[in-house]
Amino acid sequence: MPSYPAWLEKLCSRTGVPYGIRPVRGFDLKKYLGTWHEIARLEHSFEHGLSRATANYTLAPNGSVVVLNCGYEERTGRWKTVRAKASLVEASDIGHLKVSFFGPFYSSYIIFDLDADYSLAMVGGCNKSYLWILARGLKIDDKTLLPMFEKAKTLGFPVDKLVFPPTGFEQ
Repeated sequence: MPSYPAWLEKLCSRTGVPYGIRPVRGFDLKKYLGTWHEIARLEHSFEHGLSRATANYTLAPNGSVVVLNCGYEERTGRWKTVRAKASLVEASDIGHLKVSFFGPFYSSYIIFDLDADYSLAMVGGCNKSYLWILARGLKIDDKTLLPMFEKAKTLGFPVDKLVFPPTGFEQ
């Protein structure tokens, strides 16, 4: 992706943190890299109808993060893939990134809940209409999911609107 002047990126970005949300501290980007499976999400047009969604994060030579999102579009029977770039917004140990899928437009990617072994995460965006529950594996049991659900609800996310798309490996 081309580089844009800082003033243009700032003008076109929504990289703030919603009220009451705190990005994780003690964040280690290298541990976060790799593939995450989408367990649940608040639906947006860019993900509508997608199942088996994954996000893969790799480190670019310049220190930025290459994001590759992939999902199966049920309606067309095709895989949809989109590439983005991301970088840390604050200190390197704070789970707040800015992500750009096109042009100088950036949006927040806020990791606000992350387990110690980096196998489960909750991620929000620039406002509380964005929420993803992610896991390294394909499933989360109810005992693990319920506290995440309750935390998101307490923080003001509309959890009643969460969708749980098929991972593609249901029995």
